[in-house]
Amino acid sequence: MNFEEFAAKPLLAAGGIAVPPSQVVVSAEEAGVAAETIGPCVVKAQVPTGKRGKAGGIKLAATPDEARTHADTILGMKIGGYTVEKLLVEGQVPIARELYAAVLNDPVTCGPVVLFSPLGGMDVEEAAEQDPNAMRRMPVDIREGLDAGKAAGLLSGLNLDGQHDAIAEVLVKLYDVYRANDAELLEINPLVLTGDGGVLALDCKFTLCDSAVPRREELSAQGTPDKATDLEAEAAEAGLKYIELGGSVGVLANGAGLTMTTMDAITHYGGQPSNFLEIGGEAYTKSEIALKILLKNPNIKSLLVNFCGAFARTDVMAGGVVEAWKALNPDIPVVFTIHGTGEDEAVALVKSELGIEPFDLMDDAVKAAVEAAR
Repeated sequence: MNFEEFAAKPLLAAGGIAVPPSQVVVSAEEAGVAAETIGPCVVKAQVPTGKRGKAGGIKLAATPDEARTHADTILGMKIGGYTVEKLLVEGQVPIARELYAAVLNDPVTCGPVVLFSPLGGMDVEEAAEQDPNAMRRMPVDIREGLDAGKAAGLLSGLNLDGQHDAIAEVLVKLYDVYRANDAELLEINPLVLTGDGGVLALDCKFTLCDSAVPRREELSAQGTPDKATDLEAEAAEAGLKYIELGGSVGVLANGAGLTMTTMDAITHYGGQPSNFLEIGGEAYTKSEIALKILLKNPNIKSLLVNFCGAFARTDVMAGGVVEAWKALNPDIPVVFTIHGTGEDEAVALVKSELGIEPFDLMDDAVKAAVEAAR
């Protein structure tokens, strides 16, 4: 779950990281009133996406009237597919230098990694691609955590205008906030050095781990759920977990792990999955609903059904899909691969009812589905 800047920055402030004074507003008039209190300010669109500045969603205002004018322009803008409905009016800061700092989950080390770059700002990703040395990385052992000494080691040799200790302290606090709030990502871009020696966070991106949402109700209430497509919303209403992707090979499998493995195999063999959709457990009873949703995706050109049963019987799951296929009678190629409990019965059912011979090997089924989608 993503958090907009106005909801993420209080987490930094609670962790001892300095942020500018600010107010959340929803109208041009409120922006002007906020500017009267704050003084020279920045009017910032609040949407859970990046590149707001390049889209015209961040404007400097020297006076309350200017703040009202900018707010009137920004409210209602479309940025990254989101409509701007609220603004953050934030005090201007004398910026001497922009830096970048983040803590995120690292799939390589299976733990957190701290990132730091002396090249902060809107184009830090492009800068890091051009110069890999511009982005420093430090994996963290969660049993030991991050202390000032380790943070200082990450900054060693960098020209940071004599602010190494202060920045190392911010990195330690950033890691603590990341751990305390079940973050998947906590990013400050830019982290700025001010003319008077201060270190402030001018922006913050916070992503709460989806697995933590149920146990962090108060925190997740401040977040912005991912924007669902029409098909994703329809699936959710039916109690199905469906994620719409851009490929042409439809995927129907039992269990999240098998579904993701199938998607990876499709990519490996040169195809692109059109969706994530698993019908494990009792979800097989919703086979017809699931198939309807899959077929509404105009990109789908073939369907791969992959069942592997242990406690769940594959013949029961296959029976649901067979009945759904007969009821809907789609005109796209379908490929089956079935293994595990009840597979003999399941294979016989698919052959007798649909006239389709399931593949013995998943790899062969994937290749056939990818080829059929071309």
